[in-house]
Amino acid sequence: MERKLLTKRGKELYKKRGQTVEPVFGQMKETQGADEFRLRGLELCNGEWNLHSATHNLKKLHSKCVLMGRKGGKWLH
Repeated sequence: MERKLLTKRGKELYKKRGQTVEPVFGQMKETQGADEFRLRGLELCNGEWNLHSATHNLKKLHSKCVLMGRKGGKWLH
């Protein structure tokens, strides 16, 4: 891997990783402990994943609203 990253193509591909959905999974793992499922079974795991996703999105939305409030921005109605 180290050798691949030293090439021009490797550097370009590695830069694109930050533009993909991959960072979201890392953030969810770190901040929410979403590194493994607590429940068993496909249906329960889907529900748990949906909860993690909704929580992640609500936290982002909350941060944005707080930031807008501090800057005197318009609140969403």
